[in-house]
Amino acid sequence: MEEIKIQYQKKVNYLSFVKKIFEEKNKKFILFDSAMGTTLQKMGLKAGEIPELFNFTHSDIILDIHKQNIKAGSDIIITNTFGANEIKLKGCKYSVEDVVQKAVSLARKAAGKKYVALDLGPTGQLLEPLGSLKFEQAYGLYKRQVIAGADAGADLIIIETISDLYEAKAAILAAKENSSLPVFCTMTFDQNGRTLTGTDPITMVNVLEGLGVDVIGINCSLGPKDILPIVDEILKYATIPVMVQPNAGLPEYVDGETVFNVSPEEFASFMGEIAKKGVRILGGCCGTTPEFIGILSDELKKIDPAVPEPVSFTCACSSTKTIIFNKNQPKIIGERINPTGNKIIKNALINQDYGEIINEAIVQKEAGADVLDVNIGLPEIDEPVIMVKLIKELQGIIDIPLQIDSANFEALEAGARIFNGKPILNSVTGKEKHMEQIFPIAKKYGACVIGLTMDEKGLPKTIEQRVEIAEKIINTANQYGIPKKNILIDCLVLTASTHQDQVLKSLKAMQIIKQKFGVTTVLGASNISFGLPRRDLINQTYMAMALTYGLDAPITDPLMPEIMETIFAYRVLSDIDKNSEDFISRYSNKQPEKLLLKEKTENSLSNIVIKGLLNQVEQKTLDLLKNTQPLSIIDNHLIPSLDIVGDMYDRGDIFLPQLIRSAETVKKAFKIIKSNMPHEQEKELTKGKILLATVAGDVHDIGKNIVKVLLENYGFNVVDLGKDVPIDSIVSACIEQNIKLVGLSALMTPTVENMKKTIEKLQKSDNECKIMVGGAVLNEKYANMINADYYGKDAREAVEIARKFFQNTK
Repeated sequence: MEEIKIQYQKKVNYLSFVKKIFEEKNKKFILFDSAMGTTLQKMGLKAGEIPELFNFTHSDIILDIHKQNIKAGSDIIITNTFGANEIKLKGCKYSVEDVVQKAVSLARKAAGKKYVALDLGPTGQLLEPLGSLKFEQAYGLYKRQVIAGADAGADLIIIETISDLYEAKAAILAAKENSSLPVFCTMTFDQNGRTLTGTDPITMVNVLEGLGVDVIGINCSLGPKDILPIVDEILKYATIPVMVQPNAGLPEYVDGETVFNVSPEEFASFMGEIAKKGVRILGGCCGTTPEFIGILSDELKKIDPAVPEPVSFTCACSSTKTIIFNKNQPKIIGERINPTGNKIIKNALINQDYGEIINEAIVQKEAGADVLDVNIGLPEIDEPVIMVKLIKELQGIIDIPLQIDSANFEALEAGARIFNGKPILNSVTGKEKHMEQIFPIAKKYGACVIGLTMDEKGLPKTIEQRVEIAEKIINTANQYGIPKKNILIDCLVLTASTHQDQVLKSLKAMQIIKQKFGVTTVLGASNISFGLPRRDLINQTYMAMALTYGLDAPITDPLMPEIMETIFAYRVLSDIDKNSEDFISRYSNKQPEKLLLKEKTENSLSNIVIKGLLNQVEQKTLDLLKNTQPLSIIDNHLIPSLDIVGDMYDRGDIFLPQLIRSAETVKKAFKIIKSNMPHEQEKELTKGKILLATVAGDVHDIGKNIVKVLLENYGFNVVDLGKDVPIDSIVSACIEQNIKLVGLSALMTPTVENMKKTIEKLQKSDNECKIMVGGAVLNEKYANMINADYYGKDAREAVEIARKFFQNTK
């Protein structure tokens, strides 16, 4: 396994760069510039041209745009490198280094004493498990840009318009490990308050702050009015400066041109409201020009910023869910992924067959686990390598955070690096050498870490010694820049059969530590009963005692009914579960817990699809084929299951990663069914033929690829022409293949004009077809203006459009 850097090459004084800008000119706000692409359109950029190549072919225009923004009041200008990565520049005569260095030199020439930000946009591809781009590959793409930009003299790095938290992490690590430049990072959110891949503001803040960015924020997608609720959420939690760069409203197509529906004056007014809330770094994205910046600059002179007071708490995050360890709301850490005493888990790890481990993860989550402990400690395996593989598998299917558990600090490092979220590291002790190994990992990845109250002298025998070790761990963590909120203290449970006198001492020490230091507390509660009869009784009683002493997060087996019953009953009796709603919902008029857990593990094809169990779908499909007709499996099992998944997605119960995983599970089943059908029946599988293409000039195919996956798994035959497809190629393919439904995608505002031209040419062709459109820059009104027949706001809606269309054309 490639060696991973534990610490960044050079430490930057936290927030020193931002403070310097505020203090050097007594500034109340820092102002970024306007949208490069929008201004380039007005100055000759044609749909399909690569904006970054203007650095060479029209360097005078790029220089002039920078100067206009500086004149308008920008303190920081962004280089024309948004798409300057290996993927988007493939086939160009200029290398990544050529483009980045030229862009920085032009910005530097215009900036004078102002600052130059190296712009890193999205790669244009989805990372695994949603797409084919590996995390390590994304890191490599950004690393190349960072090194080139740092060498060219950029003052800072801005990572912007990111819709995937995992991609943001790859970019941040590349920036921090390969330069000493300050790092700003902004993500783009939909109106539902989440990114494309399901990340909400609280999760973004906690994960990206932990990775050490200097500024966090939001840009693109929405106008300043629509962005306000998301800004409020970010300010509620962010402990570092926040920046906001909205679009100039929504795009419209007027007299053959793309325009935005918010004027510079309206933009400045709304941004003034955002500034009053405490956002001190502002700028503009799509649709804004230097005129917007000039008026905004004047508006900001009238405003005194608020000083937000963010909420502080201990939490762990997956990419879509944040678990807060509220001091009055016990959270459950599931302990069952552990090879100790479990031959099934042990063999799964040795054979690298993770199906049983995934099943354990799912069952624990359904039983009520809030976080899953992942322990793979075996001498027979390469623990860092297996940890990476297993975490990739788990985070592709489970939407709750993980606790990375290992005595091997290299495995902890590898797991923290690859995890898409904010993990918990289990664990560190009060030993100096141990803290020297673990705390740099926790600091670098912003992870929580469990501190065990033991040190070089071993397990303490007194309450006072436990408290002293806890204080030492907390103080040492602080010296590494790890806040107290990221420390969880474990006073260590010793078995009552051999250390009966220590049982209450552990609990009393935990109570004192919690009250004195205000930290979250954890316990490996199941150890208490080892060696005694009626372990269930001991465990249940001890759990009740521990909760009353202030236990925040038991590490336990959530499949033990007596444990879960105790926790839910405690919540009622402690006035946490108001009106006993959770307790009633869980236990009223339901079968006993043991039967309920058994039912949850049933292995029907529907459950396999809904849970996205790729490792189980093949055998289950083959079993069904022995007694069930292929089309019946599709119509009565696969499609209804996908509908359930789609409904869950629409409600916000699951997000894009889970939706795609279920779709891929169906795809695997379809392949098996098709291979077992008579050739003459295969045509019955196809619900209709659809052509998909990203229009000419647009090199982004994320949205199109997601639509393709879902359509194929609903049984549609998809003709995928790819990205940046010429108009004539789309028209010719439709005629040659007698296509009746076309799906066109566009992510970039300049290429919507090509979408309109494509629609016009299709409608004039000899082949009669209907056209649905989608993409980040579109809305229903815009789709109507360019004469599209249907607008699909997301992949799920595209499927519904296709189903209704082909039902009506039969």
